[in-house]
Amino acid sequence: MTQKQLDESVAYLKDKGFNNPEVGIVLGTGLGNLVNIIENPIAAHYNQIPFFPLATVEFHSGQLIFGTIENKKVVVMQGRFHLYEGYDFQVITYPIRIMHQLGIKKLFISNAAGAINLDFKKGDIMLIEDHINLQGGSPLAFKNVAQFGERFVDMMEPYDIEMRKKLIAIAEKEGINLKTGVYASVLGPQLETKAEYRMLKIIGSDAVGMSTVPEVIVANHLKLPIVAVSVLTDECDPDNLQPAKIDEIIRIAEETEPKMIKLFSELIKLI
Repeated sequence: MTQKQLDESVAYLKDKGFNNPEVGIVLGTGLGNLVNIIENPIAAHYNQIPFFPLATVEFHSGQLIFGTIENKKVVVMQGRFHLYEGYDFQVITYPIRIMHQLGIKKLFISNAAGAINLDFKKGDIMLIEDHINLQGGSPLAFKNVAQFGERFVDMMEPYDIEMRKKLIAIAEKEGINLKTGVYASVLGPQLETKAEYRMLKIIGSDAVGMSTVPEVIVANHLKLPIVAVSVLTDECDPDNLQPAKIDEIIRIAEETEPKMIKLFSELIKLI
């Protein structure tokens, strides 16, 4: 990754009309319908954006969409990138740097995750208050990282406290049962064994997924405030484990998505 590459990607998007978005949004697995509430949308497919990676997961769309939600300019990633697709950390976080250079001041992230905390059920939404990086690397571990920001990034509070408070208040007002907890990010794409689920619980995880943490690390590198939620699509009880069905996971995500859209759109109003 070079500054020249970033500049070319940004120039292409600005030419298409991506003009000073205030909020960036990353949509997770099965959570693509938020784009339907974007007014006056302009879409740029990933394969058209210079130096942009391509989404290889069949249930991830591959486009960046600019428009307005609640009279605020937004840029939305419909489809994200994962280490399990064979990309490296710099590639999967490249879009976060692009959205930042376009001008976003806040970043909203969503994902689909498995519930490790047995008090949480599929169909619940969890506000991420902290995370555990189990992906075996960092998007900041490259030679010229200092050209893009401070190398040694503090991660004491990776998720913005004020936006978390606002989201909790919105959930109470809207009658949405919003959990809070710790998200563990693993490599994938295989799901976890029973022993791995037990380990994740022991080390303090409430949910597990295969994304988000690299994006959050880069956003902190860019001093970009973040709020993130997990839509819990399956229950990871090692003593009563059932085979994972990806179709079921997608279905639960889609059924729960309207609550996530409500949370995000109400939060955009308050920014």
